[in-house]
Amino acid sequence: MDLATIIGLILAWTALVTSLILEGGNLASLVNPSAFILVIGGTIGAALIGVPLSRMIGLAGTIKVAFFGKKEDPREIVKQIVEFTRKARREGILVLEEEARKLENRVMKAGVQLIVDGTPEDVVRGILETEILAMQERHRDGAKILESMGGYAPTLGVIGTVMGLVHMLENLNEPDKMGEMIAAAFIATLYGVCTANLLYLPLAEKLKSRSAEEVGVYEMMVEGILAIQAGDNPRIVEAKMAAFCPPKMRADIIGSDGGA
Repeated sequence: MDLATIIGLILAWTALVTSLILEGGNLASLVNPSAFILVIGGTIGAALIGVPLSRMIGLAGTIKVAFFGKKEDPREIVKQIVEFTRKARREGILVLEEEARKLENRVMKAGVQLIVDGTPEDVVRGILETEILAMQERHRDGAKILESMGGYAPTLGVIGTVMGLVHMLENLNEPDKMGEMIAAAFIATLYGVCTANLLYLPLAEKLKSRSAEEVGVYEMMVEGILAIQAGDNPRIVEAKMAAFCPPKMRADIIGSDGGA
């Protein structure tokens, strides 16, 4: 579970509600079913127009990554690949076939199986990089859809406000209700701006951030797998992979017992 995403959403929406209460307002004043239907339903509908239905259906699974996506620990990956390197040097690369069957990470599993099968280095790199690019594209699609929704929502809110003001102008003979009608009209704009800036756009940024992190880890993984195939010394494998990590983590990896 990604605590940053959950805490961020809770903090943002709590700040909004708290601000309303401190100004003397109440939540009931923000309830407007017609504005909600227009902004939420209209935003989803507008997004559907621009993308295939399959991608829209898959958006739920992509958003799930922002909340519950498993985050790979680079230190554990380095440790695992260095151990594979030791085994391969002691007993031969074929010993890794059994290890490959136990792996859950599909990129590492595919890479180890490819080098066990004796696949040429350039082919291994090409296959694994294609896998990484496909993953990037899936995350990019999800982020793009959310960014589009973040653009549509405020506009639909403005449309809702204009509709509400038109309705208000049709009832100028009831001046005592004008204040209430104007307030209700602007609820749609509030819904659109809030959902865009406190939901759709932040989730899009989170997906892009998670994608960048995963790509970095997978690129490190590919270098490690190819280093095993090349028969490199475990310390060289460790150093190659540590180069992909931030300085502090790099020091932890190099300082650990990961050598030959």
